[in-house]
Amino acid sequence: MAHYGSPFDADVKNGRIEGKGKFTFPDGNVYVGHFKDGEFHGKGTIFFKNGGKYMAEWDHGHDINGMFTFEDGLLYEENNWDYCTEEDRRFYSERCNGIPPAGISQLCNNVEGTPNIPKGCYDCGDGYYNPKSNRIFTYTGLHLRNPDEEEVKWIVDKCRIGVGEPNQEIK
Repeated sequence: MAHYGSPFDADVKNGRIEGKGKFTFPDGNVYVGHFKDGEFHGKGTIFFKNGGKYMAEWDHGHDINGMFTFEDGLLYEENNWDYCTEEDRRFYSERCNGIPPAGISQLCNNVEGTPNIPKGCYDCGDGYYNPKSNRIFTYTGLHLRNPDEEEVKWIVDKCRIGVGEPNQEIK
């Protein structure tokens, strides 16, 4: 097994990772699966911090075929993609569970409700963007990342702006 501090939790053979194991990327995403000669090889899954996962067959570090599943269970299909189109704008949770009764709006894919977005901030799907600090935070307020200019433009153009709680201020 790997030593403390190593991103690998796997067996080492001839100085290389070999067999079944686990690799943790610097950003916190995790690969669990098979290795050969220190590379992803065979069946393995990358688990993303946001809850999505990519299951694939790997050949010396390259995916041969794979399937991405979003956090809510929606499978990504490159061809015949019919989710969130002009013909059907429902969230995936609405497709699975039906549309809520009249008067109850679902502003995000989370069936437990829409997260509170501070006034003047933008809901960007995995947290909220604060334009004053130019940072993205988790919905619980922890720093998530610093967006680049392209991401900021997309967020401001496409995402809903929070109305916040009464007297809530952003920093």
